[in-house]
Amino acid sequence: MSTNNGVLILAPLGRDAKIAASILTAKGIATRICGDLQEAVSLLDTAQCLVVAEEALTHSDRKLFAAWIDGQPAWSDLPIVLLTMRETELDDRLRFLDHYVIVLERPLLASSLLNSVRSALRARARQLEVKSLLEQQEEVAQRQRLLIRELHHRVKNTLANVRAMMGATARSSESIDHLVRDFSSRLVSLAETHSMLTDDYWQTALLHKLLETELRPYGTLEPSRISMEGPDVSLVADLAIPIGMAFHELASNSSKYGALSKPEGRLEIRWSVDLPAGAKKLDFYWRERDGPKVEPPQRRGFGTTLLEKVVAIQCQAEIDLQYHPDGLQFTMTLPLRNTRLVPPY
Repeated sequence: MSTNNGVLILAPLGRDAKIAASILTAKGIATRICGDLQEAVSLLDTAQCLVVAEEALTHSDRKLFAAWIDGQPAWSDLPIVLLTMRETELDDRLRFLDHYVIVLERPLLASSLLNSVRSALRARARQLEVKSLLEQQEEVAQRQRLLIRELHHRVKNTLANVRAMMGATARSSESIDHLVRDFSSRLVSLAETHSMLTDDYWQTALLHKLLETELRPYGTLEPSRISMEGPDVSLVADLAIPIGMAFHELASNSSKYGALSKPEGRLEIRWSVDLPAGAKKLDFYWRERDGPKVEPPQRRGFGTTLLEKVVAIQCQAEIDLQYHPDGLQFTMTLPLRNTRLVPPY
């Protein structure tokens, strides 16, 4: 809430408004004199306090004012300093102010007005602190609700991925030992990607971190053997998980049959981001060289299925696998989404 209007003063008869404004302004308190009750009501949302003469209320239509007071949020109790005549009873028509009003008799003493307004401003400041605390609590609660929703979504997708991995690994394994080895390594890869996302409140994972995580188990990451070049790219969870799995399959395949299976093998990885027609896209390039002679596979394994089905369909990516005799080449054009389910701090 803005408090630019400071203390509103409504005393349309006589010199009360000018006297009150001069007393407060002399002490550095911002004031604004209102011409009528309608103007004052229009400014109450951005006021810290209202100083109002009794007759300004009794001689006006009070319905909008009473409705505004009744409609204040739970944290709000706008302080009202009511100026009355000495030794008079409070007008029954103003009983709706009982819980909100500080009564000052006229003629005004400068010290009485100053003390009353300062007390009102301190009370309003505390109310605004409560408002800020409530807003922070609601923001935390909203974040928690979003995190829980995202967690449910991610667990559901993870279980589906595990089930698909298990089935595909079983179909492509030659023995129980191979099944356990390959399935375990894929689970570890999936868990590491989830760990990156969890560290960032299920938000994003950096592309180069995914690559480093998958390539590190297969030897050195020194540029003389593996070169990686590209800008920082953050992938939202729905992209990071299948892309991380794809990197795992590429790295695992390279360590078994490709460039990373020989000391002289070389791997070049580079990527860039462009904005064709305003849509951000990632252009990714993976090229192996100096490994064993490459031949197209005789059957479709889990890795090929993952790249051509999961990545292409789930991520809406355009992919291309080329089995050059001197090394595998994989390219991918991936639409990037900037949406984050949980807002940043």
